[in-house]
Amino acid sequence: MVMGEKPKKLLILYASETGNAIDAAERLGREAERRGCPVLLLSVDDFDPSSLPDQEIVIFVVSTTGQGDNPDSIKVFWKFLLQRNLTQNWLSRVNYAVFGLGDSGYQKYNFVAKKLDKRLSDLGATAVAERGLGDDQHPSGYEGALDPWMSTLWKALYQKDPKLFPKGPELMTSNMSLMDQPKVQTTYHDVAKGTSNFSSIPDVKLLEMQIQSTRFILAGKLSGKYSPECFLKMVKNDPLSKAGSGKDVRHFEFEAVSPSIEYEVGDVVHILPGQDAAAVDAFIKRCNLNPESYIRVQANDNKENEQSYDLRNTLKVPVRLKTFVELAMDVASASPRRYFFEVMSYFATAEHEKERLQYFASPEGRDDLYEYNQKERRTVLEVLDDFPSVQMPFEWLVQVVPPLKTRAFSISSSHSAHPNQVHLTVSVVSWTTPYKRKRTGLCSSWLAELDPQKSGLIPAWFQKGSLPSPPPSLPLILIGPGTGCAPFRGFVEERTLQSQSGPTAPILFFFGCRNEENDFLYRDFWLFHSQKGGVLSEEKGGGFFVAFSRDQQQKVYVQHKMREESFKIWNLLTEGAAVYVAGSANKMPSDVLLAFEEIVSKEGGVPKEAAVKWLRALEKAGKYHVEAWS
Repeated sequence: MVMGEKPKKLLILYASETGNAIDAAERLGREAERRGCPVLLLSVDDFDPSSLPDQEIVIFVVSTTGQGDNPDSIKVFWKFLLQRNLTQNWLSRVNYAVFGLGDSGYQKYNFVAKKLDKRLSDLGATAVAERGLGDDQHPSGYEGALDPWMSTLWKALYQKDPKLFPKGPELMTSNMSLMDQPKVQTTYHDVAKGTSNFSSIPDVKLLEMQIQSTRFILAGKLSGKYSPECFLKMVKNDPLSKAGSGKDVRHFEFEAVSPSIEYEVGDVVHILPGQDAAAVDAFIKRCNLNPESYIRVQANDNKENEQSYDLRNTLKVPVRLKTFVELAMDVASASPRRYFFEVMSYFATAEHEKERLQYFASPEGRDDLYEYNQKERRTVLEVLDDFPSVQMPFEWLVQVVPPLKTRAFSISSSHSAHPNQVHLTVSVVSWTTPYKRKRTGLCSSWLAELDPQKSGLIPAWFQKGSLPSPPPSLPLILIGPGTGCAPFRGFVEERTLQSQSGPTAPILFFFGCRNEENDFLYRDFWLFHSQKGGVLSEEKGGGFFVAFSRDQQQKVYVQHKMREESFKIWNLLTEGAAVYVAGSANKMPSDVLLAFEEIVSKEGGVPKEAAVKWLRALEKAGKYHVEAWS
């Protein structure tokens, strides 16, 4: 290298929805830096797509959301890449690699990574390594594919440009030097000063400021806005499933406290859950922190480290340390990442603990780490308790403890029918781990335990889901087994209102559950709307069909009921109906699609291949929508 010549920086762009892609991108960045290669790590929406042809090497780390959808952060970039005036040699000087994060349980597995790879190639860019596809279904999650892919990538990059890794692609520099450089720094404030600042601020405004402040520093880890769009107060918490049935499904109703809310049927609400107070206290005690100290956490002003958080992402107001932990750090639900174990190893004072942590953080220990950590869904608090000699500085805890994420729920009400309210249909998640630990879903169990008489303020954000609000003239075929019925309760409420002021198109709705007695969710609601000229009634050209899977020897699912009503389905499809499918991502969406293929083939009198094409065309025309969750 010529004296004074700056080393080349490796550009890593990520598009993340839940934080996994940024975790993978940060890991790539750390591994590159250990090989002596400086890194520039950016979210795709912070990168100017018109400057892409000027880049020599770009690594993309992109997740796929929902049914093959782009994360919000890549939408503008992708639209730019699709411009027709871009030529086949527009990126002829660019070398690239793509790593995708997806779930092979979904039909459009890693769709975003695959189409990005193809588009970059079509525009003349050269792939330095075959695209890598991380799979949530792999025993080690996406890391099962990331480890071997990285190894291939470093060798390929070194062959392309040896200057990137001055000492070769395998030589790792010690990471100890990075250990005294956490990405954030904490300023401690006088307690009296901290409390006097807030004495005159109303509760809602104070909570909004605290959330904005605590979550601002986690900007890279979280998608969406920092400040809640509104605060909700629970007004109803009713069980929908029968007690003792093995399932706990609830109907929740919330009212907006401030400001008023706006949403359409098919939209999604994100809720920031509360954490167990005892777990938060135990974490603070275990880490020797003072819960009552007032702090400001901000990005480390470290010009050398391009991976530091954007300097704008600083806390606006001092907050109580305990409040910071409650609102920003998931201490007793999410499992820590592999990097957490690596950082712990630097702060372990007991030799046997240090060795075990180093092993867990190594490629050789990956499978054992999976057995210990992810499979058992160990929490941060449990891991810290297993390694008592580790005392991490607060700055490192902020950096490596998983951020407290919002949880998304399909809205099960029509805003027109319930102004200033939002209803949810939630299955309270619980399971037992291989070592017989009882686990519960953080948000669902927290909501289930809330008392509407004593409910506090619940931070909420509204977002468009995968189910667009249909106009009243559009015939609908709805398939929503289990809690998949949630958005369609809103659809039926909305169309009932619309039918009072003019003609509306018919709705066929297929619902499924295990038993008529135990979990026939909203039974009276559906039956009411399927009688006496209701929007689901046969008089209106509609219909309501239920599959009780366990009420007879042979299991009956929604797809069986669909085949029984194939004539009605085909008639509505020929009238221009749109299809909406919601529920479990497991096998249901693909089973339902298969049933549609058979119905189109049988009733339309066409071969199976033609039926498949017909349904693809329906999807392209924006008339086949799926919202599935795992």
